[in-house]
Amino acid sequence: MEDLDLKNIIEDIEYLASEKNSRMILNILVGNYPADVAQILGNLSEENEKYVFGLLDADIASDVIVELDDVSREKLVSELQHERISEIVDEMESDDATDLVAELPDEIAEKVLDAIDEEGSEEVKELLQHEEDTAGGIMALEYVSMPEETTVDEAIEEIRAKAEDVPEVYNVYVVDNEGMLVGFLPLKNLIVAQASQKLKDVLIADVISVPTEMDQEEVANIFRRYNLVSIPVVDELGRLVGRITVDDIVEVIEEEASEDMQKMAGIADEEEIRETSVFKISFGRLPWLLVGFVGQLIAALVLFQFEASLKDIFLAIFFIPMMMAMGGNSGIQAATIVVRGIALGELSPDDTFKRLSREIRVSLVNGMVCGLLLFGIIAIFYNPSFGLVLALSMLAVIINASILGASIPLILRRVGVDPAIAAGPLITTFNDIIGLAIYLGLVTASLQYI
Repeated sequence: MEDLDLKNIIEDIEYLASEKNSRMILNILVGNYPADVAQILGNLSEENEKYVFGLLDADIASDVIVELDDVSREKLVSELQHERISEIVDEMESDDATDLVAELPDEIAEKVLDAIDEEGSEEVKELLQHEEDTAGGIMALEYVSMPEETTVDEAIEEIRAKAEDVPEVYNVYVVDNEGMLVGFLPLKNLIVAQASQKLKDVLIADVISVPTEMDQEEVANIFRRYNLVSIPVVDELGRLVGRITVDDIVEVIEEEASEDMQKMAGIADEEEIRETSVFKISFGRLPWLLVGFVGQLIAALVLFQFEASLKDIFLAIFFIPMMMAMGGNSGIQAATIVVRGIALGELSPDDTFKRLSREIRVSLVNGMVCGLLLFGIIAIFYNPSFGLVLALSMLAVIINASILGASIPLILRRVGVDPAIAAGPLITTFNDIIGLAIYLGLVTASLQYI
């Protein structure tokens, strides 16, 4: 939907909502994608958002509410009667219904579970038993599975019968008499197979599955690695209990990325943002700020130790910010690559030396290029000897920063500290201290030649 069209629609609906013209509002909204309707609702005033959402029938409302951001959804749901929530939950797939019920106060959740149909209630209760951030917590119970003795023709008829309950069928999962997952059959393979063939004769036995307790981030990495659109979930005995589809994984990736950004800002989770507690946010960030505070005190001490050298060549002071900035940027670049590799599961312990070696080579090239540029400028406008010292300092500082940037996240992971929250402050602190010592040490050592 174009931004201009969206703006016009929002203005129209704001006016129509103020006039309580429900018929015209529904005429505008009907036929739009749920994501677009959610975006429209999110731009309305709180009063009109509640009014317009109340006009949607339960089927449409169930699709729209999933597309709302967490804060908007929580605010909207908190103002709904439990009867209305029950109608919406009844229309949802099991995983989405579970997510919504889990956000409700306990007494409201109980009323909702009592009001929806018995099968749906049991499914939600089953899913609520799993940890939220695991495969079991994000899986859905809507999938197509059949015994291995089923014929292809019977399987196709079963898919037709379940079409309304399972909207997206990517694979048919094949189980034995004990419910154990023995293979799968992509829909394309099923269609081209002979009608009389049994599933056990045409299935793919090399099936990738995940256990219910696997962390959702690991599940996302498996989706990415094997280019999957869905994956079966099994219990500790290998019995098929659910499936996860790629739309759920997209949400996981977004959630994990947001979580890492919050950690880098010193915010533990989404709840802290909603509570907007100054003290909570402060206590989350303060420890790492204090690390930087102590580091800068040490850096000041390093400067003090080289006071005599700085008096002899006052010009060296003006290049301290450049050295620190170039080192800091190089360190953060290296750290970003390593932290990303850790997060995506691409960096195994065996890759540690290889990663450090590559970062050293990259920093060597970058340091040489930046050093040569600096040497050329200083040699032309001031003194070739001083330009050479600056160039060597730049090279050494960049190499040092890159090694720190690549190694600190690996060390943090080894000792059980999340690199996303701790790497930045530590890299900046150590780079400032060691980088200053390298630069001023080289300046001091070469005073007689400058």
